[in-house]
Amino acid sequence: MARLFGTDGVRGLANADLTPELAMSVAAAAARVLYDRDDSQRRVALVGRDPRASGEMLEAAVTAGLTSAGADVLRVGVLPTPAVAHLVAELGADLGVMISASHNPMPDNGVKLFAAGGHKLPDAVEDEIESRLTEQVDRPTGAHVGRVRDVPDAVRRYVDHLLAAAPLSLDGLKVVVDCANGAASVAAPEAYRRAGAEVIAINAEPDGININDGVGSTHLDVLQAAVLENGADLGIAHDGDADRCLAVDASGAAVDGDQILAILAVAMHESGELTENTLVATVMSNLGLHLAMREQGVELRTTAVGDRYVLEELRAGGFALGGEQSGHVVLPAHATTGDGLLTALRLMGRMSATGTPLASLAKVMRRLPQVLINVRVADKAAVVAAAEVASAVAAAEVELGDTGRILLRPSGTEQLVRVMVEAPSEETAQAVAERLAEIVAAIR
Repeated sequence: MARLFGTDGVRGLANADLTPELAMSVAAAAARVLYDRDDSQRRVALVGRDPRASGEMLEAAVTAGLTSAGADVLRVGVLPTPAVAHLVAELGADLGVMISASHNPMPDNGVKLFAAGGHKLPDAVEDEIESRLTEQVDRPTGAHVGRVRDVPDAVRRYVDHLLAAAPLSLDGLKVVVDCANGAASVAAPEAYRRAGAEVIAINAEPDGININDGVGSTHLDVLQAAVLENGADLGIAHDGDADRCLAVDASGAAVDGDQILAILAVAMHESGELTENTLVATVMSNLGLHLAMREQGVELRTTAVGDRYVLEELRAGGFALGGEQSGHVVLPAHATTGDGLLTALRLMGRMSATGTPLASLAKVMRRLPQVLINVRVADKAAVVAAAEVASAVAAAEVELGDTGRILLRPSGTEQLVRVMVEAPSEETAQAVAERLAEIVAAIR
């Protein structure tokens, strides 16, 4: 049977795959696991959500599950995922639950768990929770049943934290922020205004249905048009739970996660904040990031694709900055997970401190054309082991030399092999990728 917990919690179509019964069982099992580790005191769990309609149902189910296992619940309402992680630590909760499917369409939802301190749960703990979903237990009764209270100042607490972590004034900056009709619709405009920026908020009116609907970080065209229309210095795009940040410069050009990482890495290198002058990114980061960091004297460490692997490397090495091309950026000194609002504040702070437009800052790296072809295969393991594939890749690498890069990566969930090629021109990248894809597809 497939593992219930994916790389980012339990996700699925709300009320079909992710039912209230399942959400309640996961929450109750998580509370029981906590009590089994230490039953000397009453446990406290913090629960937040994004504004999609099914979040109301799942919040009620999660709260019921936690309290039925004897845990008290602090409800923080609609907040970004990084805010929930931060408040778990600030309020001393033993567990955090974020109900969100991030950038997924509105019908989906998810349940993500945080340990004390706001850190992602280890795989072993998730597996233990999963193994105990259907166990028969004696539930607490009377005064031992968990209680529920709301945290009315949750947004203020989170914004206060952001401004302390990114203290530079943004006076004089005009920014358009696309909130994706999601969890940052209140917090993001408030944070940027309090930092001193002139803020134009778009897609900041969630109705439970419109989250991620053609807006936010996966649909930058809306933000690009708004930046040009308002003559803004930049645009910031968040996804539904605001753990990501992409940007748009004053000309409407997109600035992706790799470029944001490059800008922040240079700034932190100059200020001495970049531990061991090291940046952590995934193997899918653009070769342009590698070349730029080499030129800046910054070591770039790469991990497998997924924010969990970036986080693991950051924690293992004590590094200060890491992230993904998607705009998921982690600053461990101030956050235990990707925080799109903190990233945006740091990015705008660099603009303000240097008096430099975003377009000029982004020139620290040049994005090489990148072509990705997903090839459906009969046996991805056979492709990986095939001598003819290895020979073709080696020949293409010689052809590209230091000006390009090739990555063949089997999908973790499907019989697919992803062929990624970077080259000095789009035409070269496309030609090499198609040639390799044909060879991959022929393997039986």
